[in-house]
Amino acid sequence: MAIDKIDEDILNLLTIDGRMSYVDIGKELNLSRVAVRDRVHQLREKNIIERFTVVINSEKVGKDVSAFFEVDCEPEFLVQVAQALADNVNVASIYQMTGPSTLHMHVLVNDFTDLEVFVNEQLYILKGITRVESHILLRRFKSRSGLKL
Repeated sequence: MAIDKIDEDILNLLTIDGRMSYVDIGKELNLSRVAVRDRVHQLREKNIIERFTVVINSEKVGKDVSAFFEVDCEPEFLVQVAQALADNVNVASIYQMTGPSTLHMHVLVNDFTDLEVFVNEQLYILKGITRVESHILLRRFKSRSGLKL
C-alpha cells in the first residue's frame, strides 16, 4: 500500500508523539486540521496505523529485569507454545524467527526471583519446547516502538 510524502510526514510526527493534535500536525505540515484528521482516519482505515498506545518505562514501574529468550520448539507445537507465551503477562513481545521453529521473546519481570518463577513454572512446563537460551539486558542504548519512516 503506497503512501505519499504528506502521509509519511504525519506518521513520523505521530511516531514521535502519538498524542500530537491535528492542529499541531497541521501547523507543522502547513495543512488544515480537517485535512490531517481525514488523512489519519484513512491511515487507520487502511490499517497502516494499527492503534494508538502509550509506551511505559518498565523500570519506572518496577519491572527491573529485562530478558530475551530464543525458544526452539518441535514444529507441531510452535503455534501452541507461541500462543501460550503471548498470553503470559510477563511477555512483552514474541516473534517467530527463521531457523528450526524458533521463537524470539522479550520478557519483563520485577526481579530475578520472578524471572526464575517464569522460567521454571511458566516456560519449561510448555509441551514441545526443545531448547531455551536466555540473555539478560544490562543496558539499553536504543528502544523504539513502531516503525520510523
